[in-house]
Amino acid sequence: MASTKTADLAGPGISTYEEVERILPNGYRSLLDPKETQLAIHALKLHLEENLCKALGLFHVEVPLVVTRESGLNDYLDRDGSRTPVEFRCGLGLDERMHTQVVQAATKWKRLALRQFECVPGEGICTDMRAVRKDYFLDHDHSAYVDQWDWEKAIRPEQRNLAYLKETVRAIWGVIHGSEAFIRKEFPKLQASSFPALPEELTFIHAEDLLAMYPDLPRKQRETAILQKHPAVFIIGIGWILGDGYPHEMRAADYDDWVTPTVTEDGRPMHGLNGDILVWNPVTQRRHELTSMGIRVTKETLRQQLEITGQLDFLKLPYHQAILNDEIPLSIGGGIGQSRTVMLLLRKAHLGEVSVTVWPDELNRICERKNIHVLQ
Repeated sequence: MASTKTADLAGPGISTYEEVERILPNGYRSLLDPKETQLAIHALKLHLEENLCKALGLFHVEVPLVVTRESGLNDYLDRDGSRTPVEFRCGLGLDERMHTQVVQAATKWKRLALRQFECVPGEGICTDMRAVRKDYFLDHDHSAYVDQWDWEKAIRPEQRNLAYLKETVRAIWGVIHGSEAFIRKEFPKLQASSFPALPEELTFIHAEDLLAMYPDLPRKQRETAILQKHPAVFIIGIGWILGDGYPHEMRAADYDDWVTPTVTEDGRPMHGLNGDILVWNPVTQRRHELTSMGIRVTKETLRQQLEITGQLDFLKLPYHQAILNDEIPLSIGGGIGQSRTVMLLLRKAHLGEVSVTVWPDELNRICERKNIHVLQ
């Protein structure tokens, strides 16, 4: 798969199924059969959620699939609003049916839920979130159906810093690393694999430093390049405009704080209190994102970020008003992709091997040719 790495460093992200066919591995054979896979998924999800709650001081709560448009609670995933949610009217018998949306993530709802469940600093919630994201190119690791452990934790003002962010990231990585050891023990076939285990430690790098290392590469290719050196990284400061005039990636303006000035351990000024965990996937030979997370905006940084993105009109919405009026706790939170994490730890080539959703016929035919068993 060396040619895949080279192409990945040189060109844009996946946009055609010819590229998907080239990327998916030849000679693939799942280490677990379909029945074993289902048993492993169940065991792995229970283990990971239980240990995530222990590591971060969380308890499990129910989470909505549908919210009203007027609440402002839906996640638009980026700052330009190009990924729009599924919308429908509901409420038979009402004079005017409610205008509702299927959630794309529970990012904003969780922070309000901290108030609902009376969480104090050090306490938090974990959800088994299901969502629909209709505006993805559907390939081996992007699906219209999304499942996440969406979590949120109340914090104190003095914890809004890089040190606390890194402490939390290390705790999450410890859970993921430990879950890999657990599932390999439970299903010895996974031990027989020649694929390397996850590294015990994450490498932290700021998006600005990553740009300085690879100034001529686009964002995804920079990530691919750093993962050749460090197979598990946390990239800090996603959303802030970097030295080349662009953010590392678009990030919505009303949850993660990507504008707050910070100082690196060696004294350099940076921005942002958020980031992503990415790993090198040895099966697909590509970058693989597991989680996006961050310390959340204050009323000051919310206004500043919305001004940068030209979305100050959001401030009239109930969620944003709650932040402006100090009605909900300061917090840190994120979403860990369930199927993405399971796909990685079970050494699968495709999300469709661990979750059931819709896939284009063309992609299904590619998977058949590649000996990839997609669930129906």
